[in-house]
Amino acid sequence: MSLYRFGDAFPAVAESAFIAPGARLIGDVSVGEHSSIWYNCVARGDVQSIRIGARSNIQDGSVIHVTTRIHATSIGDDVLIGHMAMIHGCTIESHGFVGLGAIVMDGCVIEGDGMLAAGALLTPGKRIGRGELWTGRPAKLLRMLSAEEIARNQAGAAGYVTLAAAHKAALQVPLAASTASAAAGTPASGR
Repeated sequence: MSLYRFGDAFPAVAESAFIAPGARLIGDVSVGEHSSIWYNCVARGDVQSIRIGARSNIQDGSVIHVTTRIHATSIGDDVLIGHMAMIHGCTIESHGFVGLGAIVMDGCVIEGDGMLAAGALLTPGKRIGRGELWTGRPAKLLRMLSAEEIARNQAGAAGYVTLAAAHKAALQVPLAASTASAAAGTPASGR
């Protein structure tokens, strides 16, 4: 985990959160309880703040930034942000979903249970309503999500809390114990 001061601001990370090796948090960034920032993510709160609520996950390779003097970035509770997403100066409300490789630009809002599909581009100022699925480049409303899809998205966010705890525990196993266990063909234990 790499946390960097920028000016007077230093990242604030809840003790229960998981910040993977290779992730970098810079400046005015806060990460809530049981949230996870995965491998090789960057959250750069240098010219505005970044707020990440509880139990949200920012998956591998994603970038979160802000807009100078205009838009902070706010990510609510239980949000799922897929691998390699670009989140910039926007609001993603609790239970929002951003798919793999999607881009969310300045001033956008994704309401609760709203979903931006993988690879989509949400252009500046757009708003995804509650339970809507948007897709494409530029993204447009495709349809409303079913109750089953919403439940699956929420379960995915909850699953990442468990997965993050497993990674956090595994990374606490000393390398020598890990290597010896692997050579013996037995799983390493953190105890």
